[in-house]
Order: sequence, then C-alpha cells, then structure tokens
Amino acid sequence: MFKNHPKGLLLAALSNMGERFGYYIMNAVLALFLCSKFGLSDGQSGFIAAMFLTAIYVLSLVGGIIADRTQNYKGTIAWGLVVMAAGYVLLAIPVLATPTNISWLLPFTIFALALIACGNGLFKGNLQAIVGQMYDNFEADAAKEGPDRLKWAQGQRDAGFQIFYVFINIGALLAPFIAPLLRSWWLNSHGLAYNADLPKLCHQFISGNISGTELQNLNELVTKVGGSTDNLQAFCTQYLDIFNTGIHYSFIASVATMLISLAIFLLSKHLFPTPGKKSSIVAEDYTEEERRSMAKEIKQRMYALFAVLGIAVFFWFSFHQNGQSLSFFARDFVQTDTIAPEIWQAVNPFFVIVLTPIVMWLFSMLTKRGNPISTPRKIAYGMGIAGIAYLFLAIYSYTQSYPSAEQFTALADSAKTGLKAAPWVLIVTYFFLTAAELFISPLGLSFVSKVAPKHLQGLCQGLWLGATAVGNGLLWIGPLIYNEYPIWVCWTVFLIVCLISMGVMFGMVKWLEKVA
Repeated sequence: MFKNHPKGLLLAALSNMGERFGYYIMNAVLALFLCSKFGLSDGQSGFIAAMFLTAIYVLSLVGGIIADRTQNYKGTIAWGLVVMAAGYVLLAIPVLATPTNISWLLPFTIFALALIACGNGLFKGNLQAIVGQMYDNFEADAAKEGPDRLKWAQGQRDAGFQIFYVFINIGALLAPFIAPLLRSWWLNSHGLAYNADLPKLCHQFISGNISGTELQNLNELVTKVGGSTDNLQAFCTQYLDIFNTGIHYSFIASVATMLISLAIFLLSKHLFPTPGKKSSIVAEDYTEEERRSMAKEIKQRMYALFAVLGIAVFFWFSFHQNGQSLSFFARDFVQTDTIAPEIWQAVNPFFVIVLTPIVMWLFSMLTKRGNPISTPRKIAYGMGIAGIAYLFLAIYSYTQSYPSAEQFTALADSAKTGLKAAPWVLIVTYFFLTAAELFISPLGLSFVSKVAPKHLQGLCQGLWLGATAVGNGLLWIGPLIYNEYPIWVCWTVFLIVCLISMGVMFGMVKWLEKVA
C-alpha cells in the first residue's frame, strides 16, 4: 500500500491518530455530556459543541499562519499536541456539577475546550501541509525521470491522502467505545445500570421542573437501573455524579494517545519536509511579464480554492450533524438499550476503513480504463451521496410519522419503546455519509495541496479547515429544527443543502479542472 508513496506517509498518519482519537471522543460525547453534566438543553449543549468545533478549525488558520511565518512547522505541530493534552487533563478532573458551583465549573469546562481547540489549531493543518509537501517533493523527483513518470506520480496524490485518511481513522474507530465502556463500568461498580433518558429526568427533578408523566418515567427508570425511589433527590444526585465521572475518565485515554502521537512525531520528524522552505532558498530573477503571469496564476488558484471551500462549508454543516442532531436522534428515536448513543460514532470511522480500499480501487479502475474522475468532480458526487443519506432519513421519519424530538421525549416510556427505530436505520445513514466523506474530505485536502502556492501551504490548509469551521458554526441549527418541528423537516433541510451544493459544484467543474 505504501510502496508507491513517500516514506513518511505512514508515520505522519500515526502521528495524527492521537488527535483523531481525542477528537472523536469529543465528537461522540460532548453535546450529550454537556446535557448530562450540567442539565443543559439540546440546543444549549449543541451551541457550545458547535462553537468548540468551529474554534478547532478557525484556529487551524491561525496555526497555519504561525507556521508559514516562522517556518517552524514541526515545532508548531509538537506544541499543538502538548496544548491539546493539557486541555484533556483539565477535562479529566471529575467534579460534580451543582447549582452552587455551575457558575465557575461550566466556564472551567469551556476553558479546557478552548485549550484543546488552540492545540488542534497549531497541529492539524500544519501536519496536512507536510503531507502535501511530501507529494510536491515526490513529484519533483519523478519529473527528473521524465514526463510519464511525473504524470504517474501526480496521480498518486489523491490515493496518498486517502491512505492518510484511513489510517488516522483507526484512532477514530476506537474512541467512541471508550466513554460508554468506562461510564457503564463505573455505574456497574456502584450497582447501577446505564439509561440514556435518566440524566435529563434527574436534572429536571433536582431543579423542580418535572411534570406528572416525566415523574412517572423517572420512578420507573430508577427501579429499572437498580436504584431506590425512597429518596429521589439523593438518587438523582448520586446517579448524575457516577454517570458523568465515568465520562471524565475517558479523557485520560485522550491524554495518553496524545502523548503517544507526540512521541511518534518527535522520533520521525527527521523524515518530514518543511513546507515552503525549499522555494524560499532559491532566489530567482523574473521579468515583469513573468511576475504578472505568476501573480495571475496565484489569483486563479486562490479563486479555485475559495470556490471549493464554499462547497466544503455546506458539506461539514451536514456531515458533522453526526455529533449533534444525529447523536440526539440515536439517543431519542433509536433502540439503544444495549448500545449507547455515543458508540454510533464508531460506525463512521469503521466505514472509512472498510470503504476506502473500495473507493480507491474504483478510482484506479476508471483511470486505467482512460476515464479518470477529476478531484472537483469527485467532490460534486460526494455532495450527492450525502444527500442520499438525508433523503433516506427524511423518508423513513415521515413514514413513521415521527413528531419533533421535544414532543416525542415527553411521551410515556412505554409508548416510546414501540415507536423507536431499529439500529439498521443509523447504519444505513452512516454508510452513505461516510461514502460522501471519502469523496470529499481526503480529496479536498489533496485539491488544496495541488492549488496552494508553495509559500502559503500552511495557510491554505488552514483555510480548508476554516471552511470546516464555518460549517461547524452552523451546526446548532440542526438541534434547533430537530426539537421544534417533525424531524423529517430537519433531514429535508440537509437534503436540500446537499443537492444545491452538488449543483453548484458541477457548474464549476470545468473551470476547477482547468485551474488544478
């Protein structure tokens, strides 16, 4: 697999696995954790989680600028891992949230999230820039052997970023299991069982905002998980403390994987190039006409980059609902008695690992037959595939006559049980979303590395992540619609976004192919 690719590709992917492990723990648990820890509504927790994801990618732009200006890409990456680890250390401290300490505990949690976002900003885009520079050097070496060899080497870049992507998802595959397993273990060690609905009901009871039906549900669930209804106040406080402490412990695993990634990176950094450095060493004397031509080319490349970034915004707005409205859907509408809602986040990286070889084989076969698909066209197809995922969910939710999540969760527990969807619904949804991701995310990184001027590679990778940030900044819209309207309306909104984006991308394909 790595034979026809740069030497450092595998080590770069392994260096990124720790960051992906921590990120996917956060993506799986954050919105749900904020609800269970602080009693926040879906909308409030969704907003904080969206701002956290936005900050991760916005700060990647800042990290790219820092690395471009200092030319110290490797040092910037190493510091990013250290700062991320510090943020996870703070999150690992288990403190029970109470009405008297929430005024400082919630800001403390947000500060820890800010540290993680800052570290990620220093790390993520710059490591991707290094991978892009590997292929720049790989193609430059191939050019010395002739035009045919150069053409072959240029065709390896998309495949290389797909390989990079599949290996970093190994960490993402393992991460979603950690928090549920630790939480269930901690609950079991105290003679209690897991239930997804209990934290919300416990918070409502403690705050005195619980209705007759909800109080009945609380009493039924307390008995079901092995508790006693003699003193509901004491039980609710105890259950919330034990429930959330298990999640806190999962952040210790993130610290460990971050340190492993740091060790791999430091031991192998001598194999990695420094983006932009080679071009800065050579001083060329260009004519005025040549300078104008180069400036025009750079402008065209940046226009093409921003056009693709615009499409990426809407893809990530739709795709990253896996940590928002899709996680809430798993909690509320899917039978999760034996499978915690966070574990569904593992389905996406599982499909990344399984489907990547198939997608690579498909692209390779088409290329051998003389019908290669350009990167911009692949991205357009990806938006269409994402639309299929939401079309399926919209049709399913409409045929099941599902109301808004707020109305559904207010039903009696016995009434909800017969209406919940089987797990296969989420599996089908994540299959199509992951297939779309493989057409867009690694190939978007490849496209950026192709069009980015060599002295702005860190910045341009940061811009790609900045587009992701804008999409993440809109994530809160999903939980808002999900709770206020019949949920098929929520999925239809994302379907429309995907279809419009696909149409716009197809309209730009010929121009983008020419520029790239």
